[in-house]
Order: sequence, then C-alpha cells, then structure tokens
Amino acid sequence: MAPSGQGSPTSQVLLAAALLLALGVERALALPEICTQCPGSVHNLSKVDLYCKHTPDLMLDARCCLNQKGTILGLDLQNCSLKDLGPNFPQAHTAIIIDLHANPLKDDLASAFRGFTQLQTLVLPQDASCPGGINAWNTVTSYIDNQVCQGQKNLCNSTGESGLCPENGLCAPDGPGFLQCVCAEGFHGYKCMREGSFSLLMFFGILGSTTVSISVLLWGTQRRKAKTS
Repeated sequence: MAPSGQGSPTSQVLLAAALLLALGVERALALPEICTQCPGSVHNLSKVDLYCKHTPDLMLDARCCLNQKGTILGLDLQNCSLKDLGPNFPQAHTAIIIDLHANPLKDDLASAFRGFTQLQTLVLPQDASCPGGINAWNTVTSYIDNQVCQGQKNLCNSTGESGLCPENGLCAPDGPGFLQCVCAEGFHGYKCMREGSFSLLMFFGILGSTTVSISVLLWGTQRRKAKTS
C-alpha cells in the first residue's frame, strides 16, 4: 500500500489542489460586480477583446479585461439590454476602453463618466451622445450601429479653463467634459487659502470627541426612557 502520511506524494497533491481551489474561490469573490453585471464573457474580436489580448500581462474574466492586480482596464457590456449603467458602473473608472453599444440606453450618460480620467475609447449605441460632447474627444466617429468616442481631451489644457481654479488651486481632469480644482502642494481648505499640511490629528480628534459626546447623549436619553417605562 502506498504511504499516505503528511509528506507522501498523495497528500502533497491534495494540498496543492486545495490551495488552487482556495485561490480560485478568492479570485472569483474578488471580481468586481460590474464584470458580472451582464451574463457571458467579452465578445470575441470586440475592441475590448483585441485590446486585452494584444496588451501584455492582461487577462479576460467575465465581461472585464484586468491587469495582474485586478484593476479594470477594459469593460465589454455590449448587447446587455441596459437602459441605465447601474450603481456598479463607477467600479470601472480605471478603464481605458469601454464598449456599451447594442443597448437601449435612455439616461444622459454625462454624469455617469465623472472620474473616468483614463478612458480613451468608448463605443456607444448610434443614437447616444459622447459624454461631455464632441469637444471632450479628439474624434467622434459614427457607424451604422454604433459610434466611437476616441481620445479623451484634457480640458485643463484648453484656453481659459485653468482660470476657473483659485490662486493656489490646480486644474485637473475629472472625466470627459469634467474638471476639478485640487489644492497645490502646501495648501488646503476652502479655496486652497490655508497654507501648511492638513492636520489629520486635529481632524480625527474633533471627530472622535464629537462621536463620544453624541454617544453619551444617546446613552443618557435611553437610560431615562428605560427608567420611566
């Protein structure tokens, strides 16, 4: 009879299989919900499929193209009967390419793409508008059944846009058609007028004391109610 102790080949094989199973379960649980929002996988020969297969160290999983860290770089939700993009769509804010064509999208898509600063290729239904309008993209190409928004522009480079931020603020892109003002290094607060680093110790001290005060107040109120009942 073959040995079956802890160091036997049989036990080692079983241990390796258990580890692979555990890693597989962990990987499945870690997959962002947006990747499985629509059944199936990335369509063969779609723009997302070609991008993922031709870029080193990327992998396809469900409807997503991800890097080795699990970051979404491509999302293929074409032909998913979507009327809106849903609450999980912001999970794909790191995507470089997204395909949404062949969906009956009804809502204005502009606000849904706030924060999608890495997006460079967006495939939409033919009757949908590129978020941010044509001025937010280098090219907008219409086809029979879809249109492609290509090359997101950095509107901070446009004439006059940088003047929207306060003196100590810097203009930064925030998705197609969106801008945001961030404080320059060494400044914080309202309109970036406070100089020096933001005091986390003071912030959490105030937050902690406020939380304790509210908790004591609620505890005292509940005790009085308990005594009178």
